[in-house]
Amino acid sequence: MAKMKRTVIVASGKRKTAITRATTTSGKGRIRINKVPLEIHAPEVAKAKILEPLRLAKDAWQNVDINVNIRDGGFMGQADAARMAIARGLVEWTGSSALETAYMTYDRSMPAGDPRRKQARKFGGPGARTRKQKSYR
Repeated sequence: MAKMKRTVIVASGKRKTAITRATTTSGKGRIRINKVPLEIHAPEVAKAKILEPLRLAKDAWQNVDINVNIRDGGFMGQADAARMAIARGLVEWTGSSALETAYMTYDRSMPAGDPRRKQARKFGGPGARTRKQKSYR
């Protein structure tokens, strides 16, 4: 009896300060986010965002399990980062250039990412651009 070789693909995604690592393995189509099934993930807007690459992939994800680990960031930044990691993992798993072009035509930031980050804080105020107010009266 020969052992079946189990392949594992790790893909990452970043959005603002959210960092995601998605581990894709052969399985039964289960998607877990921080060890919680996607079906009970809240809020619904973020869940819909995470489901986009799966809808575009049609049945390509039915025979893989995807475990997503997310840290930092807000819930929408986390959703975008998870979406990117899932899309990259599925493209690498299937090896399909048609799937990658489908992702690129739908939304370029899905496989490619969004390079925008928070601007560094400067002196003289609480944020990057805001300054302390002054009054002359």
